[in-house]
Amino acid sequence: MIDAECRSEEKYSKLSLAYEGREEGELVCSTIDKIIAKYPIKPETYTCNISNTKEVLVIEYHEDNNRDSGMIFEEIMKALDIKECI
Repeated sequence: MIDAECRSEEKYSKLSLAYEGREEGELVCSTIDKIIAKYPIKPETYTCNISNTKEVLVIEYHEDNNRDSGMIFEEIMKALDIKECI
């Protein structure tokens, strides 16, 4: 199961996706790559380990004046069948 956490303030927004295993990791990365490629605004992304089996992929938008990231985050969550964001 993929867990999602969202944070935003003024012109900054972040979506963190925690996943477990190679299969989930490949699904998350390929889905994000496809969706981000459709938009002109590009985020900073990075991955970090949170345990021996779980990793987190973080997507951050800085200077998002038009709040486009919200629409992109919703599309990512829908594509990954994530029902809620904590």
